[in-house]
Amino acid sequence: MTATLPLAGRVALVTGAGRGIGAAIASQLAADGAVVAVCDRDPETARATADAVSAAGGGTAVAIGMDVTDPASIKRAVTEVQERLGPIDILVNNAGIDVIAPFLDSTESDWRRVVAVNLEGTIRCTREVVAGMAERHSGTVISIASDAGKVGSSGEAVYSATKGGIIAFSKTLARELAASGITVNCVCPGPTDTALLGQMAEANPRLRESLERGIPLRRVAQPEEIAGAVAFLAGPRAAYITGQALSVSGGLTMT
Repeated sequence: MTATLPLAGRVALVTGAGRGIGAAIASQLAADGAVVAVCDRDPETARATADAVSAAGGGTAVAIGMDVTDPASIKRAVTEVQERLGPIDILVNNAGIDVIAPFLDSTESDWRRVVAVNLEGTIRCTREVVAGMAERHSGTVISIASDAGKVGSSGEAVYSATKGGIIAFSKTLARELAASGITVNCVCPGPTDTALLGQMAEANPRLRESLERGIPLRRVAQPEEIAGAVAFLAGPRAAYITGQALSVSGGLTMT
């Protein structure tokens, strides 16, 4: 007897899915049976991710352009997903940026960019999708926050503020939407092996070694390990979990 995949028949929308953690999330959700909308501001990277998922035989994925800072772009993308794939069952708010610098060296334009993508983008995408979930009394929202939103991170003051805001937003939304059968959770990665970490390590060759020394498991996360946590929260085994901020950080943060 063939086992049913845990997300079979479900439609997932993942923002910022063209690369890094977002691409890994899209791949894992598709492997678990979901039909995945790979949404990204860069249509080419979205298409490359969707093609890679399909070529690997990991499930069905389609590429859709979306700029999370543009309400009209979000509305168009969500409408396209629903028309092509059906009602959205799983929303993963992954799109995010960071500008690393001491707060006193940062600029207001830096702050506005980080807030617009990380916090306002999450809020806008969630608002556009959850109305339909509430009508159907079913759905799950998972937002990628960060351990920086729990404990802060030097050089990332505004980034940490946005991630803390995502956690607070998600907890409140979980309370408001519980009666509608919708679960809302966050995944909070610690240092993860992405292009951003690679760029930071190039600027400061000792950074990665320093990070790994501070992590009890003595290594940074792989994007697939973040994706595994997201897939768990999206699946039936997490149906009774809501309002939580799950750290995936190798023990770096224990709260």
